[in-house]
Amino acid sequence: MHTSTVETTLEYDVKSPAHFCFNLEAAHWPTQHILSERLAISSGVAVHRFTDERSGNRFIRFDASPGPLLVNYRAEVEVHAPAVDPHLPEVPVGQVPDDIFPYLLATRYCESDVMCAVAQKMFGQLPPGIARVRQIVDWVHSEVTYRPGSTDSTTTAQEVFVKRAGVCRDFAHLGITLCRALNLPARLVVGYVWFDEPPQDFHAVFEVWLGGRWVLFDPTGMAPVDRLVRIGTGVDAKDVAFATWFGNVEMTRKEVTVLEHEPRPHVPAKPSAPKLAAAEMSLRA
Repeated sequence: MHTSTVETTLEYDVKSPAHFCFNLEAAHWPTQHILSERLAISSGVAVHRFTDERSGNRFIRFDASPGPLLVNYRAEVEVHAPAVDPHLPEVPVGQVPDDIFPYLLATRYCESDVMCAVAQKMFGQLPPGIARVRQIVDWVHSEVTYRPGSTDSTTTAQEVFVKRAGVCRDFAHLGITLCRALNLPARLVVGYVWFDEPPQDFHAVFEVWLGGRWVLFDPTGMAPVDRLVRIGTGVDAKDVAFATWFGNVEMTRKEVTVLEHEPRPHVPAKPSAPKLAAAEMSLRA
């Protein structure tokens, strides 16, 4: 069990009447327990709240008049990460439950249909199971450079594969895409977790359906997934945006802080994944 205190402060200059939707509260999720939380929004705003029962994502909606807007969320959350069996098998497509099936399909940011040949040539010959997924994660970690500003909100997994640079959501999108292309259900998870490089922000990882359960992976290697306070879960980034607005709005401040209550054990650096240059060259030909 790990406990974290998380906080987000967002400030906006609302230039004309606008509507906002936020997804920044800790999710109602079986592996975490919200000990306390507080949401503060500028006065004069009538807030509508709702929860997606399937994903556990919690949303806040409201109309805002022109002027400054402040949103602050703070929570203390316990995370209970279950142990992961190192021998979890892959689940045949015919046995994937109906509610999991959508996570096999290509989506806006995860073009698994386009990447099928790539994934099969690079990873299709590896023994199926969690070890193959770890090979995918290690490859993304080794071959993609973490470079803030190298991508934007429209960048897809296929573009990241070509550019070999991105931020955490790009790493996660590429991992999801390669897994789906191998008939492995996979989805994006966004949350709070502490890391010291680069500056603190929301963090994106992904999870894969293995052996009848979801297993988290972080291809950036920036933080242990067993400490992630989950905010949102979805097919890709379109489902887990922390803020969406309709109107003429400028964000003037975003500050995310995470305080972990328990110290982390020292973990040796992970060796780089083996190079697959020959396979990649044949894929691009």
